[in-house]
Amino acid sequence: MYNLLFNNCTSRRKRKALVLCVALILNSISLSLAQQTSPDVMAKETEQKMTDRERFAMITSLIGYVPALGMPRDKRIPEGTTMSAGYTPGVPRLGVPNIQSSDASMGVTNPGYRPDDKGATALPASILVGASFNPELAYQGGVVIGKEARARGFNVMLAGGINLTRDPRNGRNFEYYSEDPLVSALLAAGAVNGIQSQKVISTLKHYTLNCNETNRHWLDAVIDPAAHRESDLLAFQMAIEKSNPGSIMSGYNKVNGEYAGGNDYQLNKLLKDTWGYKGWVMSDWGAVPSWTFALKGLDQESGIQVDVHTWGAEAFTDSLQNAYKAGNFTKERLSNMVQRILRSVYAVGVDKWEGTPTVDMSKHNETALATARQGIVLLKNDAALPLSVNEPVKIAVIGGYAHLGVPTGTGSGAVLPVGGYAASINVGGPGLMGNARSLYLLPSSPLAELKKLMPNATVEFDPGYMIAESKLLAKRSDIVIVFGIRVEGEGSDLADISLPWGQDALISEVASTNPNTIVVLETGNASSMPWRGKVKAILQAWYPGQAGGTAIAEILTGKVNPSGRLPLTFPESLEQTPRPELSGLGTPWGTPTTIVYNEGADAGYRWYAKKNIKPMYAFGYGLSYTSFSYSDLKVQGGKTVTASFTVTNTGNRAGADVPQLYLTNAAGENNMRLLGFERTELAPGESKQVTLTADPRLLAHFDWEKQKWQIKAGIYEIALGKSAVELQLHSSVKLAAQLFGK
Repeated sequence: MYNLLFNNCTSRRKRKALVLCVALILNSISLSLAQQTSPDVMAKETEQKMTDRERFAMITSLIGYVPALGMPRDKRIPEGTTMSAGYTPGVPRLGVPNIQSSDASMGVTNPGYRPDDKGATALPASILVGASFNPELAYQGGVVIGKEARARGFNVMLAGGINLTRDPRNGRNFEYYSEDPLVSALLAAGAVNGIQSQKVISTLKHYTLNCNETNRHWLDAVIDPAAHRESDLLAFQMAIEKSNPGSIMSGYNKVNGEYAGGNDYQLNKLLKDTWGYKGWVMSDWGAVPSWTFALKGLDQESGIQVDVHTWGAEAFTDSLQNAYKAGNFTKERLSNMVQRILRSVYAVGVDKWEGTPTVDMSKHNETALATARQGIVLLKNDAALPLSVNEPVKIAVIGGYAHLGVPTGTGSGAVLPVGGYAASINVGGPGLMGNARSLYLLPSSPLAELKKLMPNATVEFDPGYMIAESKLLAKRSDIVIVFGIRVEGEGSDLADISLPWGQDALISEVASTNPNTIVVLETGNASSMPWRGKVKAILQAWYPGQAGGTAIAEILTGKVNPSGRLPLTFPESLEQTPRPELSGLGTPWGTPTTIVYNEGADAGYRWYAKKNIKPMYAFGYGLSYTSFSYSDLKVQGGKTVTASFTVTNTGNRAGADVPQLYLTNAAGENNMRLLGFERTELAPGESKQVTLTADPRLLAHFDWEKQKWQIKAGIYEIALGKSAVELQLHSSVKLAAQLFGK
């Protein structure tokens, strides 16, 4: 081919033609070399050299030995292998490494796999990262996870939880970023990109509508298909486009009657065919009841021993091999499954590891601290904060085990920190994950950190064990700080959003005794707060990670100016939500359950806007110790909407604001959507111009019949605000009709 091109070039006499032909030859050579070394080509060539035994071994993973969870050692895992959530044998003769995975929503986990592991960085919960509205923080957290994974020899991180927080009772909301598709996509993409920058594969999970934990293996999540495309699926679509994750993990639940892990539409037709996703789809652990899932788009059965516990058999071993021998499962499909796994190994660079990276745990702690500082949200402040650090005041710190540390979420995402937990109290519960439900306290004591920052104050602690006892300390104190905590985690939903163990009554009684009461909430979800009218300040600290005690104390004392914003709506009560009664709640583990997501695409703040309901605290809301103003909003139309405006710090402290651009009406339809945001740090008096361009899909509806996104012709009303309900500047733009995308 190159000789032919050269002959054609030299036959031309003009210099311009010669230069053009030489460029054409060089481009052709470059393209050929790129094709020869592309992950697709490499994966195909490697797979073709594999035996069927090697192929079948690659499409399953084995969970490691976990005595505490009753998981025995599987003889198929070679002696000397570092235990983890998943082990898949490589093919040494072809240079394919073993594939080892770990749960990693908040760091590299270790629920008993590795007794000699000295601990990992316990990052703040994903919901706190979402509250930062800062994708760069998510990226840096991903880098931390990727480096610590490589140091252990792990090359797949089960991270990137991107389910929308549709229900404030969902026990796993702390592992997700937001109720909004855009926020979720940008933050999850940041985390995936950070992990994969270290040549470690990351997942996005749990595809899709795994938005409740109640009977999750038997849960049918019902939603209008077009609304699904405009919400949860849009979050996945945007995140995939922005991060190219090596793997997608499917959910436990059914979607419209078909299991997510064996959902032909979601996996084959949409994810792989329409979106062109080239990586592999793995199951969640214990989520494959049938070998036929392999025909419907599932590429790998994860933790196959757990399927034995749940469904009575492994799906992708003997059953799938028998189907293969009988001609019911084709060689072509088997090869495709393997090639998808290999492609991600090559695309991310797992096969190119050289040595063990240096892990600076002190630097990783700085990342955990920076994240906590930006994600803690100040909900209320009646001139109570910040505390004066020089005054000789008497402060009562009550409850929440604040003398020991800060809580973290429970389940597969819980991270064992360096040195271990400050305390671990098994709470227990029904179902497969019930035994694992525990109150884990990370060793970062808010009490100790407050004492460091307030050397002239007298700070005393009361456990909140008895209300009468707590009131005695509150009565003789100038200021009271009550810590409210709640255990939330995988495998169960909350029955309501109150605080457990009588803490709401404790806060109410203490506040009646001493009106100078401040509440710090360490939860993964909204709380009912029946006492909020009695207290002077409320700080939503979420599960703030291993440096959380420091961050809380710094914000209380003003060393750090709070800048977090709520990534999910806090309702006045469950009566405001789409489902005041949660289907299946309280039924025995294993009960078939159906949850109808009748809000459709209008999850979270979209629901409240559509129904004209005022929540307790709105999506995007958060206070600061300074103030900000917006001006000069200019909006331009075209194929999408672009807005520019000026943000000014009008206070006397440096701080960060998160201006939010919303669609409020689309061609006459009340249709609220977050179009963009940008965390903006400003010195006192400083101004900055911000420009935001909307993804056009956020302005559109998905036309199910045409399988296209549709923008209707008309006037689109745009607003700039501090939250979904505090809209300050308004404009409008005329858009032409458009039919686009897929």
